[in-house]
Amino acid sequence: MSSEKFESLEDDLTSIIDGLRERIEKKIPVYRGEEKKTAIRHAGRNLEEAEFVLQEMEEEAKVAPVPYRTQMLGKLRNYRRDLEQASKLLKKESGKPVGGSDNYGFDRDDRIVASQRSKLMHGTQSLNRASESLARTQQVAAETDMIGVDTIDELGRQRESLVRTKGMLDETDGNLSKSRKILKSMATRVMTNKMILIVIILLELALLGGLVYWKFFS
Repeated sequence: MSSEKFESLEDDLTSIIDGLRERIEKKIPVYRGEEKKTAIRHAGRNLEEAEFVLQEMEEEAKVAPVPYRTQMLGKLRNYRRDLEQASKLLKKESGKPVGGSDNYGFDRDDRIVASQRSKLMHGTQSLNRASESLARTQQVAAETDMIGVDTIDELGRQRESLVRTKGMLDETDGNLSKSRKILKSMATRVMTNKMILIVIILLELALLGGLVYWKFFS
């Protein structure tokens, strides 16, 4: 079964129904007078409790996945039939015709208490649903907070990586500037050496020409 709450409520309901059957079938028939009336009132309250638990189980079944919902609804129909049977037996023991009033011999104060009890049960049910909704909201908020923290950590790591990359680029740029200066200096020296070499060659040619002229024409 997909819902742990449904299973827990089912355990509560079966316990109430078992106790109700024992009271109706074994105890009430042998009681007399005020003792019997008290037992009937208690049985009526058990029916109210069972009805309240059954309503909560129906709420759980409505939100269950489809494959589990069919199984849940089948169980609910069986429990509803059991409660209707117990209600008929209780009406019979209380001296009321089947289909008549459901007061089961309650006096006015008992009916007021039963009404207040029913309102309290419905209020508790609404409070439980609100608490579950709040718990789900808190869970979503916690998960969102964890995602935010992970995102901030990842952004921090990416920033550190970018800072390191920028530092490496700055260092590379500095090395390139130094290399350009060295190459420029080397080019200047090469050009100077070429000029010197040309001057030397010209001087040697001039000297050689002077020697030839002096030897052959003087």
